[in-house]
Amino acid sequence: MLHGLKCRGTKHSGDNKTALENTVYGMAMSDLVTLENLGEVSLITLDNDENKWTTTLVREIDAALDEIEKTEGPHAVVTASSNPKFFSNGLDLEWVMGTGEHPGGVRKPFAEEFMKLAARMITFPMPTVCAVNGHAFGAGFMWALCHDQRIMREDRGLLCANEVEIGLAIPEPELALFHHKMPQNVFYETVQLARRWTGEAAYEAGIVQSLAQEGEVTEAAVKSANQLSKLAKRRDVFGWMKEHIWGENAAIKGPHGPAHMLRNMHDYAEGPQFGS
Repeated sequence: MLHGLKCRGTKHSGDNKTALENTVYGMAMSDLVTLENLGEVSLITLDNDENKWTTTLVREIDAALDEIEKTEGPHAVVTASSNPKFFSNGLDLEWVMGTGEHPGGVRKPFAEEFMKLAARMITFPMPTVCAVNGHAFGAGFMWALCHDQRIMREDRGLLCANEVEIGLAIPEPELALFHHKMPQNVFYETVQLARRWTGEAAYEAGIVQSLAQEGEVTEAAVKSANQLSKLAKRRDVFGWMKEHIWGENAAIKGPHGPAHMLRNMHDYAEGPQFGS
């Protein structure tokens, strides 16, 4: 059983900004996200059913990361979901294809803001662990890959980059992320053939680092994060290492890493999208 101090509340109406309250993190999260302080671990829980991605969700998670970076000393981050079936079911297609006002927020900046958030998570200056307790599709799968480690439910849940199946090309910055996070043959099966990875298969392929039973995924992720938190005693060192692995003029598989590409998405080919 996990115990901690929670930050949760409502956002200002109409502007997608997070409301501020006097809590342990100095803020309250929206109904999309819960932020908990578990000592040397901060737990971000996605709370919106299938946790489909919108601009509002991007901004709420970004705000949570702002608060986590205000902590001091050794620390780590876990991302989880309150839905036992879904970690994240990808992009909210109904929202992105719609018009007019929507709780998902403004549509135009989504791609750029999501990719910058992904770049931030890849290079976050403390260890990050993703508790994949259910299905992770599309953007949800990509978000899981942005963490340093992934722990997945062993008996249920699929990982899938299903963009090709729904008629979308995967932009080059996202392809770079997948390529850097998995072996070559696994990368091809994932992005080109839209393979659905079970927990066992994902573990054998090296996509996830551990498996856990139903109801124990988040607890296992927090335990791992606690063990890793000491690595962020010098956050400047931990962050520098990540930046030089994933960022501009990256130390591996140059000339640039996926974090740089994600921050500069307009410099890279996107491929055909809806309506093109």
